[in-house]
Amino acid sequence: MKTIDNYNFKGKRAVVRVDFNVPLDAQYNITDDTRITAATPTIKKILNDGGSVILMSHLGRPKEGPEEKFSLKHIVPHLSKLLNTPVSFAPDCIGAEAKSMAKALKPGEVLLLENLRFYKQETAGTESFAHELASLGDVFVNDAFGTAHRAHASTTIIAKFFPNDKVFGYVMANEIANINKVLNKSEKPFTAIMGGAKVSGKILIIDKLLDKIDNLIIGGGMAYTFIKAQGGKVGSSLVEEDKLDIALKIIKDAKAKGVNIFIPVDTVAASAFSNDANKQTVDINAIPDGFMGLDIGPESEKIFAEVIYNSKTILWNGPMGVFEMDNFEHGTKAIAEAIVVATKKGAYSLIGGGDSVAAINKYNLVNDVSYVSTGGGALLEYIESGNLPGVQAIEE
Repeated sequence: MKTIDNYNFKGKRAVVRVDFNVPLDAQYNITDDTRITAATPTIKKILNDGGSVILMSHLGRPKEGPEEKFSLKHIVPHLSKLLNTPVSFAPDCIGAEAKSMAKALKPGEVLLLENLRFYKQETAGTESFAHELASLGDVFVNDAFGTAHRAHASTTIIAKFFPNDKVFGYVMANEIANINKVLNKSEKPFTAIMGGAKVSGKILIIDKLLDKIDNLIIGGGMAYTFIKAQGGKVGSSLVEEDKLDIALKIIKDAKAKGVNIFIPVDTVAASAFSNDANKQTVDINAIPDGFMGLDIGPESEKIFAEVIYNSKTILWNGPMGVFEMDNFEHGTKAIAEAIVVATKKGAYSLIGGGDSVAAINKYNLVNDVSYVSTGGGALLEYIESGNLPGVQAIEE
């Protein structure tokens, strides 16, 4: 793999695509800096080699050009602190000023460009825009796994202007290595835990995984589509009516491939989608009218935990319930804790997808699992297709 470890940055200006798409509060303070801290080892390696760094990223989804709340200038003070060096800020990502600031960089200096998505050409993958970005440096480093599934100007198109000088940063290299470990070198039994709201977003990934896994655990909102498909009564729980056939097909395919499929047997049902709603634990096939399932129940927790304890490879994507509400987080927390136990016993655990990562963070268990992926959509797409535009662009 072409990583920054195989490259000497001495005297070079490195254009580095990072993923600084971090949440900001109303005062523009960063509320979760995970993505920024993840990129710091890559930046420091370049600086320690005697190179300089030009950072480019997007932030949020600006609709029509520049917007104050999406400006990357809000990131500068925190980034300077993390790197222990002053970071300059270019008020635009292309144009004369950005060019002269990039040119003036001395070894050991860092420049952050303004939000790439202030230009529609970024997401359109416009070649001339990618060329402008490329003209700022001598080498391209892609360290933004979270956007590697998009063929954007700064993630994919730019690479063609650096035929011999393009490498993966540490975040990208680690993500690829860890996903490949799970997909291609997994120890058995291999258990995939799929949660979240909808079956529709997970069909392709489940299809792909059925050839690799031994156990499939289904939880979260998508479980009720499986229950209804099999004739259960789900009250007013979330169901994708047009996906009932697909749920049955997944059950049938799993059986044909010798994959054990585990669907919840009980659920914590609520009278409304609210933390303060009346709740009761019921058989998942007999949810009363007017009640909706918002979490897996204690029996399901026990069954799922037992499967997890006996696994050697674990992939978790999606929570078991509405874990953002304290009254409906027990199932998600129980699964997270079971994964930690299995990991301590020697299992390899990969946590991926926004909500699973948020849950692992909420319960302070990040250091107790094998790997937490920074890219939700990118991770799923990599599993589905076996490659990503941003990965291919470096490898070609």
